[in-house]
Amino acid sequence: MRWMITTAAAALMLAVAPMTASAQTASPSGAEVAALPGGLSMRALAMMDRVSDPRVSPDGRRVLYSVRSTDWDGNRGVSALWVADVSGGEPRKLAVSTGGASTGRWAVDGQAIYFLSARGGSNQVWRADAEGNAAVQVTTYPVDVVAFKVSPDGRNLILSLPIFIDCDTLQCTKDRIEADNRSPSTVTGYDRMPLRQFDHWNDGRRQHLFVQALNGSGLADGTPRDLMAGIDADTPSQPQGTEDEFVVSPDGRTVVFSAQTQGRQEAFTNNSDLFRVSIDGATVANITATNVGADGSPAFSPDGRRLAWLAGRRENVGGDQAVVMVADADGSNPRALVDDWDRGPAGLRWRSDGRSLLTTTADNGVQRLYEIDARSGELEALSGSGSVTMMDEANGVLVVGEEDFSLPPDLYLYAPGDAPWRTITSQNATTMAAMDLPNAERFEFEGWNDEFVQGWVFKPVGYVEGQTYPAVYLIHGGPKSPWTESWSYRWNPQIYTSAGYAVVMVNFHGSPGYGQAFTDAINDHWGDRPLEDLQKGWAAALASNSFIDGDRACALGASYGGYMVNLIAGKWNGPWRCLVNHAGVFDVPQLMNAMDLGNFIWEFGGPSWERMDLYREFSPGDFASDWTKPMLVLHGSRDFRVPIDQGLATFSALQRQGIPSRFVQIPDENHWVLKPRNYVDWQREILDWTARWTAEAP
Repeated sequence: MRWMITTAAAALMLAVAPMTASAQTASPSGAEVAALPGGLSMRALAMMDRVSDPRVSPDGRRVLYSVRSTDWDGNRGVSALWVADVSGGEPRKLAVSTGGASTGRWAVDGQAIYFLSARGGSNQVWRADAEGNAAVQVTTYPVDVVAFKVSPDGRNLILSLPIFIDCDTLQCTKDRIEADNRSPSTVTGYDRMPLRQFDHWNDGRRQHLFVQALNGSGLADGTPRDLMAGIDADTPSQPQGTEDEFVVSPDGRTVVFSAQTQGRQEAFTNNSDLFRVSIDGATVANITATNVGADGSPAFSPDGRRLAWLAGRRENVGGDQAVVMVADADGSNPRALVDDWDRGPAGLRWRSDGRSLLTTTADNGVQRLYEIDARSGELEALSGSGSVTMMDEANGVLVVGEEDFSLPPDLYLYAPGDAPWRTITSQNATTMAAMDLPNAERFEFEGWNDEFVQGWVFKPVGYVEGQTYPAVYLIHGGPKSPWTESWSYRWNPQIYTSAGYAVVMVNFHGSPGYGQAFTDAINDHWGDRPLEDLQKGWAAALASNSFIDGDRACALGASYGGYMVNLIAGKWNGPWRCLVNHAGVFDVPQLMNAMDLGNFIWEFGGPSWERMDLYREFSPGDFASDWTKPMLVLHGSRDFRVPIDQGLATFSALQRQGIPSRFVQIPDENHWVLKPRNYVDWQREILDWTARWTAEAP
């Protein structure tokens, strides 16, 4: 009894004791760290309009696109549709965007616009006139529409709908969900993986393609029909698939889609296949069954006679460069169009004349646009510096979205050869006109195995010749997600230049864009070869840039970058005043068995119990006894890619050793920080931490 009284008294003391600032402090919502004159503030970045998803009209005269603006008070993004004349003039926001609108698609004749909106309470397809002045609801399903396409003959919509595959009707799916929501019990059992997908628990639904007939007014006519009936698979894939995973033939009679059908083994492989099904619901046929890699991005030629797609060379190899394949329309007689291209194409689109295909790929630090001759496979780079991150073509008119380290994405009319591209949108022109951001300066050095490695150095905003500046070393995630000359709404180097820092970034071994062997070099080597590159890259940056004060520097990273920050803490902590770890890894074996991706173990060549020595060799927590430098740890509670336990373990190890540290929990974010106010508060925590530890006095 004495024990119980003592425990109760202690609990009471904890309950009434004042909470000190060092124990818990909340970021003031929307608080700002002032940017230097001419710099990029956190609030300005959070408030920027985000241009995406260009769609050229069938006649090639206009481009429809999406803009995500920021509702600061609502702490959310708001999507709207805009249209611009390709020949020039001021773009305009469509009136039908009131209430939210996204995924704008032209009708076949260009006289109407289809789009998605949740204004009626669920995400459904709507139809507007070509000027976007008035809209009517096309679908009224009891479930949300995930994605859709208008068939080229204009007679149907092909839609992706989340359903229970044992339900005969869409209403059955809705009724089951509502019954689960009404149940007083929250106990849920699972018999197979995946249990979780990025930021939500799996509820058993599958995303299936349906065909919905349209009447003469372009509205839904009758009941949609499941083209994947009985198939235990998703199209688009979950949790982050896109409509590029299915395509409709030019005659409107056939759909080709990408999906995985391995049943209980699905979570442990990336082996997707292409399936062909006729609109009338005939048997579904697998047309790439012989390839064990990932098959996707199907694209029919304009005449409907050929089918192109991207085929992974290997199963379960992250960063595996796909091969561009071309076959007859039914998938027969396949051949590699470009078999020896040492780059990894992403996305595929036919030119409207059928003579070539367009694709983008990471290429020496940029995201480059390429054209591929459909007969010879000859390659031509259509872009140079900067990064092309979106494109569309119709009637010979090619519109691209381009960006770089100093400019956010905008749309441009592509001009061949050396002719300048004509600007179609300047969505953030007023904001950017007030800035004078530094250019990135490329540098090269000999990294692991004395091989070429590339990086960038940024001077701070307001740089003065002869002065020295504190620095941040930004370490990318993935690990096979390279830095490219592009604009980021999360880890933007200009936020740090605008706070007075020099910035260093390196594409260590494992980064795509430098050849398959360079990317593969990280496999089984998470903790040594990239670390060697980072060490040599830091030394090279300091040697060539006397303005960097190497004695006042912090290393920052997220995801794999956070993993590397934890590893640096134990293996290379000498140069750093502080460390910042967002969504990073503490214990590699635990991560690989708990994350939402079941096949990520192949980064280490197999499951932990078969290769434990390798896992432990590169597991940061095993070197925590050598940690000495102050660390800021940030983690989203809805992060199922790198679960929050990894961040909690990191903070615990820091606290137990008395190392200055701070843990920042973001309860409503996943692996990314997406809400505008959350982003500003999150970034403020980082800048406050780096400012504290890079002050003049050591």
